[in-house]
Amino acid sequence: MASKAPHLTVAGAGGKAQTRLLSRGTDGGVIRRTVLPGGLRVITESMPGVHSATFGVWVGVGSRDETTPLAGASHFLEHLLFKGTQRRSALEIAAVMDAVGGEMNAFTAKESTCFYAHVLDSDLPLAVDVVCDVVTDAVITSADVENERGVILEEIAMRDDDPGDAVHDLFGETLFGSHPLGRAVIGSVASIESLQRTQIAGYYRRRYRPSSMVVAAAGNVDHGTIVRLVRKAFEPQLRDGGIPAPPRTGTPPRPDAPAARVGVIDRGTEQAHITMGGFGLDRCDERRYAMGVLNNALGGGMSSRLFQEVRERRGLAYSVYSYATQFAGAGTFGVYAGCQPKRVREVLAILREELGKVAEHGLTDEEVTRGKGQLRGGLVLGLEDTGSRMSRIGKSELTYGEHITVTDLLSRIDAVTPEQIRELAHDLLDQPMCLAVVGPFKDADLEGVL
Repeated sequence: MASKAPHLTVAGAGGKAQTRLLSRGTDGGVIRRTVLPGGLRVITESMPGVHSATFGVWVGVGSRDETTPLAGASHFLEHLLFKGTQRRSALEIAAVMDAVGGEMNAFTAKESTCFYAHVLDSDLPLAVDVVCDVVTDAVITSADVENERGVILEEIAMRDDDPGDAVHDLFGETLFGSHPLGRAVIGSVASIESLQRTQIAGYYRRRYRPSSMVVAAAGNVDHGTIVRLVRKAFEPQLRDGGIPAPPRTGTPPRPDAPAARVGVIDRGTEQAHITMGGFGLDRCDERRYAMGVLNNALGGGMSSRLFQEVRERRGLAYSVYSYATQFAGAGTFGVYAGCQPKRVREVLAILREELGKVAEHGLTDEEVTRGKGQLRGGLVLGLEDTGSRMSRIGKSELTYGEHITVTDLLSRIDAVTPEQIRELAHDLLDQPMCLAVVGPFKDADLEGVL
């Protein structure tokens, strides 16, 4: 696969912060980045005319970084950091944000964890203080570990009760096998029951370092003020020197044998949930823009091929869509459908047929144009609030070590050609597929479906 890792400009080593202007928008918005001693990166985007701000701390650690005994530790840790710090109890953390009408939350993914708060611009100093306090100074007591263990086990049970969620975790496990990318972010019942406080606390000390973090803020923000507040909040951790960690790299995981595989969870559901797909593009592959257009045209909306063929023309499913994910050195492409159990083989045959057509012939010019328009619109409309802006700049800095402007992104989408999509479709869709099914089936019931 054609892949190119972006260059990361390193600054801030030697004890002095360095600031760069990354872009200036036509709406008056400005994006700046400062690298503090210790390698902590601070990136902000000003949004003139808004009266709120979103502040977040991105940590370059996720479930992919866990060993088998630590499966689920990143997500477990996300829970525990809200349970109390040296300065605040769990109640005080919640109460101080409620008192100003703010929202504070976090999420864990395969390759990152993010803690954030959305507040009025006048309460931004409070948000910076509380979020940074949670990230840098959690106490992680044995009592809190036991309490949250029960909460997470309930969360796993809730996931298991939703076959639409369970099938995606099963697909990852089926596709990636024993590779960490194949494990559910939330962990398993066995791993969560066995994790000990010392393991989680050690994971916290090793992984939550300034050099692997990106602080991002968007809204009615002043860059210099944010930098001063963050420097104060992180002060003890910024004394050791260091440079920003480079973007994550990874070797492409592959199954033990290049053959189709099927994963089944036998569940007495009224509807069967199926996900079929294979390996996709890694996150630095330049073809990811063509991937976005292909995904939208194939299964990204009501006019897409799969929606029209499976739902509109044949009435076989209420929900049917395609999706793509990118990681360091790996990626996935999948198609999901929910249908009556007796219709599974028929739906799978249609999905295979449609994927085969696109693999052989690509998309029509009309589909390419429509896919581009959908991708452009989704990108721009998704940046209307401070939270989405914070996520874009923070994740981009952590993932790529660079900032790509919206104008540049739109240009790259516009540059995608039907021929590029045809070549990509041939590479991705003409490969052995994996299948995950949650429904009233035994393994033998699905023999020969791929």
